[in-house]
Amino acid sequence: MKRGDKDEGVDFKIKHVTVGGKKLKLAIWDTAGQERFRTLTGSYYRGAQGIIMVYDVTRRETFTNLSDIWAKEIDLYSTNQDCIKMLVGNKVDKESERVVSKKEGIDFAREYGCLFLECSAKTRVNVEQCFDELVLKILDTPSLLADGSTGLKKNIFKEKPPETTTTAGGCCSY
Repeated sequence: MKRGDKDEGVDFKIKHVTVGGKKLKLAIWDTAGQERFRTLTGSYYRGAQGIIMVYDVTRRETFTNLSDIWAKEIDLYSTNQDCIKMLVGNKVDKESERVVSKKEGIDFAREYGCLFLECSAKTRVNVEQCFDELVLKILDTPSLLADGSTGLKKNIFKEKPPETTTTAGGCCSY
């Protein structure tokens, strides 16, 4: 089914990955960012260990909606205080049509404490790396792995990432 063909507004997939020698099963809820389904999507954030926000580098409004709509929704409904957030700029295969610069994506990710990556779903560039990097960060966050961890609710988008989180190489380097 194509993303635009969704009747419910949310697509559910199971993805099996092996990261760091561990076989993991990811439950992925794709809300497609359609504003008409916003009343449904709040429940999908509750208990999430990781959230990926995707914008189209060729459509400015998808980037603008991140801070205007989706960051607020996630902050309102996410219950895991240490939930890992990732910002992904898609459609880098259309470089000549780009209207959102990589620097803008990096700046947004820094401001909101997100991992960052650009990819192309069409050419598959960095798509697997997106999931791998998110899972590695979740596995490196003990509070997200504890059974029944609920942590105190806090504003997950207003915390600045620690200055020491920048790493050499990888998708999430600044």
